[in-house]
Parts: sequence; C-alpha cells; structure tokens
Amino acid sequence: MNEPTNSNQFQLDEAGLRAALADSRLAPWTDALIEAVNTRTETIQHGDLPRWQAALDALPDLPVTRIDLDHEAGVAVLTDKDIAADQAAKSQSIDAPDERNDATELLNKDDNAQLLQRALEGLMPWRKGPYRIANVTIDTEWRSNWKWNRIYPHITPLQERTVLDVGCGNGYHMWRMRSQGASSVLGIDPSMLFHMQFQALQRYINDSAVNLLPLTMETMPANMHCFDTVFSMGVLYHRKDPHTHLNELMQSLKPGGEMVLETLVSLGEEKTELKIDGRYARMRNIWTLPSVPMLARWMIETGFTNIRCVSVDITSRLEQRTTQWMPYESLTESLDPEDLSLTVEGLPRPRRAVMIADAPV
Repeated sequence: MNEPTNSNQFQLDEAGLRAALADSRLAPWTDALIEAVNTRTETIQHGDLPRWQAALDALPDLPVTRIDLDHEAGVAVLTDKDIAADQAAKSQSIDAPDERNDATELLNKDDNAQLLQRALEGLMPWRKGPYRIANVTIDTEWRSNWKWNRIYPHITPLQERTVLDVGCGNGYHMWRMRSQGASSVLGIDPSMLFHMQFQALQRYINDSAVNLLPLTMETMPANMHCFDTVFSMGVLYHRKDPHTHLNELMQSLKPGGEMVLETLVSLGEEKTELKIDGRYARMRNIWTLPSVPMLARWMIETGFTNIRCVSVDITSRLEQRTTQWMPYESLTESLDPEDLSLTVEGLPRPRRAVMIADAPV
C-alpha cells in the first residue's frame, strides 16, 4: 500500500493488491474488494496519516536473515547481529554477569537500531503484539500471544486454508495464522493506525499472502462463501445488532468452513443478556453481553452447527496493561479500585469466551 505523503486521505495500491491475491482463492473477488475499499475512500481519513507515513518512511533498511512468526519475544524479524546477540546472551556464564557482551554492545551502538526505535515509536500506541524488530522489542498493551495460545489448540489446522481475520488490529494474529500454514490470510480493520503498523511489519516480513484492508464486515462484499476459516475476535460486542454480524460471518464462509468467535460474555448458565448503555470498562459502543448459552443460541439461530465453547477467561491485568509502547490507561483504570471484580461502571469485570462452530455443508 502506498500512502500519500502530504494527504490525510487513504489511497489503495490496487496493483499491489491484485498481485498479492492473483494466485489465491480470493483472486475472483479482487475487483469487489477494491471497489469496497474505494467506496470508503472518501471517509478513510486521519489527521495523523502524514506523521505516520513519515515514521514509515524513516524505517531503516535491515539485513533480515530470519523471520520467526512464533518467536518467544513475539512475531520477530531478525538480522545476523540479533541472532548472534541472542546466542551470546544465552551462553554467557552466570558466574560472570559483568562479562562484556560484544554482540549486544555492537547492536546498542548501531545507528540503524536508533533509527528503528524512533520510527516505531512514531507509530505508538501499539496495542496488539508483541513484536521483535531486530533488537527492538515492542511490548504492546495486549499480550495477544496469550489469546492465540488459548485458541489455536482447538481450531482445525490452518494448513493450506484461506483465512479471514475480522477486526484484525495491526495484524498480530494474522502472522500467527500464517505461521500455522495458512495459504492466504486477509485481515480487515478500519483503523488507520493499525494499517500503518501493519505496513511497518510488512516492510520487513514482505509476505504477499498476508494482507490488511481498511474495511469492516459490513462493507465487505456479500456472500463471498470462500473462506475456510473466519476469525472474529473482539468485534461482536461492538455491534448493536450482533445477529447481523453472525450472518455476515456465515456468508463469508465456504460450506463446512469454521468460525472462531472470541467475544465478551456475561455471567450465568441461563440464556440471558446483560444490557449495556454504550459504555463498559471505559470502552465505547458496547451494547449487550450475552451469556455463553445465549451466545450459542444466537449461533444456532444463524445456522451454525457443531457449536462448542472452548475457553472462558477473566481478563487479567497482566494480559492487558499499560506499557512503554502504550503509555495510556488500560485495564487497571477500567476496574473499580475498591472491588476488582467490577468495572468502574459497577458491572462484572470483563470475561471473554471463545466459541467455535461450523457453517453447514
């Protein structure tokens, strides 16, 4: 994607997208996807686009030798120097903690490392990750790897599957999907900052099988029925009509395809809903939180089969928190300081469920 340097308006690199999708199952839908983006172009604007583009332009060239999408430090882009520094750190004797680590010191003196740090800081706040770009570790607000670790043991293996990630953020989970063998991963998210962060990663990873478009599920082409797996994580509770969102997910899946739905839920074993007035844990546009049984009922009504709940977890302040790369208020500030089981609005603390279901054959 080529962003305009002196404009607040998004511009789609149509030729680049056509080339990226040419050999994928999405090739027949390329024109429709381009039209969907161009239909939104007039409204895809942000006053910070020139500043973010300047940060992208400032990213230094790196002699990348390894892309590790499952690195312990996050999705990682590594050079020979980084690999040598990691190896030196691991082999350093615990009996000589002050011994000079020449590889690490060389990295710290590297002008490119300083340029990289400043450029990536220009794309703050970083909410989804973590990432490791050369010797810069981006400690994001969300430890998104924790969510992935809860989900991927339960899903159908992604090998050679065409995947859609709805509300993909800056693309962290898309890289993890790709690492599991997905042949093509398309992410959609309307946030321009997420788009620019994704472009920063693509600058070094350069994987044409992973693409992000500034679309919402409502603006995607209807009735595509071409994805093997569709992920919708952290989206449903932002929809005033969750049934419409579930129908849109169904229409994107091929017959027998798999949906992975991660969303906020309310307490209870009954088919109930917690009605919200638009604000929950300081998040805006939250309207209703179903219990797990109610969510399953919605999915049955939509036509999904083989519905199962594989995880329900209370969000931890270790999983979502303020960091150097996201220095603003986070989960802690969203909870009642006198009773951490409640939000500042007096509602039950956020808990998230993972539901998996199949489209009918």
